[in-house]
Amino acid sequence: MTAETTGQRIARARKRRDWSQAEFAEKLGYSVSWVSQAERGKIPLDRFSVLDRVANVLGVEMIELTGQPYRHANPELDSGHNGIPAMRLSLQRALMPNFGDPARAPRPLAELRTEVITAEKLRQAADFQTLGGIMPALVDDVAAALRAADGAARDQLAELFVRVCHIARVTSDLTGHHDLAWTAVELEVRTAETLGAPAPIAAANWDLCGVWLHAGGDALRSAKAAALDSINALDPHVGRDATLTALWGAMHLRAAVVSARMLAATDVRDHLAQARRVASASGNAWQTQFNAPNVALHALETAVELGEPRDALGMADQVPIEAITSAERRTHYWTCRARGLGMAHRDDAALDALLQAERLAPAHVHNRPMARELVRDLLSRSPRRAPELRRLATRMALAT
Repeated sequence: MTAETTGQRIARARKRRDWSQAEFAEKLGYSVSWVSQAERGKIPLDRFSVLDRVANVLGVEMIELTGQPYRHANPELDSGHNGIPAMRLSLQRALMPNFGDPARAPRPLAELRTEVITAEKLRQAADFQTLGGIMPALVDDVAAALRAADGAARDQLAELFVRVCHIARVTSDLTGHHDLAWTAVELEVRTAETLGAPAPIAAANWDLCGVWLHAGGDALRSAKAAALDSINALDPHVGRDATLTALWGAMHLRAAVVSARMLAATDVRDHLAQARRVASASGNAWQTQFNAPNVALHALETAVELGEPRDALGMADQVPIEAITSAERRTHYWTCRARGLGMAHRDDAALDALLQAERLAPAHVHNRPMARELVRDLLSRSPRRAPELRRLATRMALAT
C-alpha cells in the first residue's frame, strides 16, 4: 500500500471546486498537460514555490496539498509526534493568563535555564522524539514561574519563555503541526512585546516569519511584510550591537527564502548579499544559527526553490558543511543538495545525499514534504537502486 500523493490531493481539491483540468490550468497559468501529469504523479512537485501557487489558486491551505503531519505506524519511527498532544495542552494552558495548577510550585530560575539550554541543544539536533518527552513540562514550569514572578526575575523568566516558545514553534513546524506552531509563536510574540527590548522582539518575529513560511500560499505576503518590518526596525543597530546585527542578518535570510518562494530572484540575491555582509564565521543569536556557513546554505536552498539546479549544485560545493555545528542545519544541507541533484537527474547522488541526511536526523528527513516528494520521484525512475529506495520509502511511511 502506498500513501496518497501530492498530485492526488491536488486533484481532490480541484474536483471540490468543480473545475475541469482545463479550467484549473487556465487559472493556474500552466498547461492542461502539466495539470494532468502533476495529478497522476508523472512529474515531480518538488518546489514549494509551485505548491504555493497551486494552493493560492485552489484556495486551500498548504497542508491540504502536502498531507502533513506524517504519522508512522510504530514507535521506532514516531518522528516526534507522540509528544505533540501533551505539548498542545501545555501551550493552551499557557495562553490562559490566570491558569494555575496548585500542584505545580514555581521552580528556581537557574534550574529552568539549565533545562531550556538542554532543550535548545535537542532542537538543534532535530531530536523531536526526546523533545516531545520534556517540552510539555518545561512549558508548564516556565509559564508557572513567570506568572508568579515580579521585578527583574519576571523579565528574566519572560525572556526564558520566549526561548521555550521558540523550541515549541520549531518542533511543531518541523513535525508538520503548523496550527500548534501558531499557538507557540502567538505566545512568543506576546511575551516578547512585554519586554519591549529589540532582541526578543526580533527573535519572535523571526519565528513568526517561520510560521508563515511553513503555512505557504497567501501567507507568504505576511511573512515578507514581517521580515521587512523587522529589518527596518533593526537597521539603526547594525554594526553597533552584535546580537541585533546578527538578527538583522537572520531576517534578511528569511526575506531571501520568502523571495525565492515568490520567484523574485533579484530580491533573493539582494537579501543574501546583505546577510553575507554582516555574517561572522560562527554564531547562533537567539537560536537562528546566523553565521557565514548558514548564509551559504540559504544560497543553496533559494537556488533550489527558484528551480536552478546547476546554480544550486555549484553553491552546494561552496557550503563549508564541516563548519555547521547544528545537526538540523547539516541535515537541511544534505536535503537541499539531494533536491538539487534530483532536479539534475543525478539520481544515485541524490539518494546518497538523502541517506546522509537521514543518518544525521531521521525525524527531520521523514517529516519534510520535499524530501518525501523526491523519494517518490526517484522510485519512479531509478530501478537500479529500487531496494534501497523502497526501504527508505517504508521508513518514511510512503509505502509498506
